[in-house]
Amino acid sequence: MPAISRPTSKDVAQEAGVSQSTVSLVLGGKWSGRVSPATARSVRDAAERLGYRPNQAARNLRLGTTRTVLLMVPTLSAPFFGPVYTGAARVAARHGFGVVVSTWPDDAEGPADSPFGSEEAIDGILASSMPVDVLGRFRETPAVMLDSGPGGGVPTVDFGVADGMRAIAGHLAGLGHRRFGHVAAAVDQWTFRARAEALAAVVAGLPGGALARGACAIDVASAKDAALRLLSGPRPPTALVCDDDLIAAGAYKAARALGLDVPADLSVTGFDDVLLATALEPELTTVRLPAEELGAQGMTALLGLLEGRRPASRVLPGELVVRASTAAPRSG
Repeated sequence: MPAISRPTSKDVAQEAGVSQSTVSLVLGGKWSGRVSPATARSVRDAAERLGYRPNQAARNLRLGTTRTVLLMVPTLSAPFFGPVYTGAARVAARHGFGVVVSTWPDDAEGPADSPFGSEEAIDGILASSMPVDVLGRFRETPAVMLDSGPGGGVPTVDFGVADGMRAIAGHLAGLGHRRFGHVAAAVDQWTFRARAEALAAVVAGLPGGALARGACAIDVASAKDAALRLLSGPRPPTALVCDDDLIAAGAYKAARALGLDVPADLSVTGFDDVLLATALEPELTTVRLPAEELGAQGMTALLGLLEGRRPASRVLPGELVVRASTAAPRSG
């Protein structure tokens, strides 16, 4: 059976009765003032009838661009980064860009090898939740940092994580809690440092406020162990403040192992408001971070950078979502 050939711009030109250069102008969006609206409609109609699609790879080669953005994230296992990608890809698609994702682990050996052979393979970078020095090998590539903190000489889109943690601490303090346990992510990133500093400041300002910290991986088993350590002292915390909803799931397991009821014996809070927050029983009080909007705003900023503008850094506020995992502490 003979192969079916794809229609070409020459076929479209013949179908519409125009030159190939006219087809290029119309389908490239550069016809205004150079081709009549009637001719433009004729070309587009001919392309649709023939099922013609421009060869994007050839077009990119002519323009000296790949129209590809690299989204770098620390891990693919955390549910938070899926919506970040979704938001970035949605905006990118509207402008004819694609998004590829790569993990960029921070370990003793340094960052992983780039998934690309050279800088020329990508037009821009979105780096989420990591230090700015990961951009070292892409010095000439436009970049925007997401949830990575201000500074570093590149545009940033961050969450208001300090305000979110202050909201959590204020909510618990308003319920009467004074003994806090911070089940903290053992990850040296701006977002977690900002949360820890905000929580410590609120507790320090409370009469009789006390704060103990237990570090853990962002993993249920590790979080359970850290929470068990915090809850095993002579005057354990009445509230566990967790850096992440997955960490909060580990805190639930620790409470259950000790025979503690959430929230009657122990209040637990999370951070991020991923789907897990409403799968837990009781449903989790947490801070909702607009992850999809982070990706969308980051891509918008990067597209502006690619067009020669200098986008202003911006901060997206979180939202305290109070559910059934928090209550007034028992006396004592």
